Amino acid sequence: MGDIQGRNNCLNEAQKYTIADFNREFPSDDACLEYIAEERFPGGITHCSKCNAERKHHRATGRTAYACDHCGNHIYPLAGTIFEKSSTSLRLWFHAMFQMGSTKCGISAKQIQRETGVTYKTAWRMFKQIRTLMSEEISLEGSLVEIDEMYHGGKRKNGTGRPAVGDKQKIPVMGMVERGGRVVARKIKDCKSRTLLENVKEYVLPKSTIFTDELKAYHGIGNMTNGYNHHRVSHSEGIYVTGNVHTNTIEGFWSLV
Repeated sequence: MGDIQGRNNCLNEAQKYTIADFNREFPSDDACLEYIAEERFPGGITHCSKCNAERKHHRATGRTAYACDHCGNHIYPLAGTIFEKSSTSLRLWFHAMFQMGSTKCGISAKQIQRETGVTYKTAWRMFKQIRTLMSEEISLEGSLVEIDEMYHGGKRKNGTGRPAVGDKQKIPVMGMVERGGRVVARKIKDCKSRTLLENVKEYVLPKSTIFTDELKAYHGIGNMTNGYNHHRVSHSEGIYVTGNVHTNTIEGFWSLV
């Protein structure tokens, strides 16, 4: 019981991003645009393709663009994203994504309509676009990655722990999340070392630092040729956080699933 309580406490610590936090971080369309620009151009937009040189850029008044201080060439951070050519407020898009990502029981297009005040047609389009974006094939680009596995669907025959031998009701799923970024969740055939390490190699950049629990199948991560730095946290001993070594982010994702 103590182990369960300790795990829940860690999950609670990892899930403190509230609607108040959202409103504080994204109070306006400008704040949302700044966030997207920083994500696409870390450190700011510094190169002008027209000048073919490093130039300072400033926000173009009345536009979702940044202009070169020298030649005036415009760069649009929204180009190629789901927000491009959308007349819907960026903040409403962000609010819809926040709701879809933080609601445990899921959210419908009708609820997005009620939450944002847009028409149902617009809400449905936003819902579809965000869901499509979430299903894209991606590779994790962060240097700190947490990995864990879970079993989904049906009841366990043996009541607790992992499925018993021959129990085909539970589907194994592997999750990998870059801290402060994206998550990859994939259905896998089993949780054997070979299967897990193949997925690590496919989705995690070489030389990344990887955090897992003490599952033996993960032990080979540190010996892979990709140069991973592997840290483990021993949940069986009631340890959930040691410095920055934990799997709270991916555990928080599982709680939403």
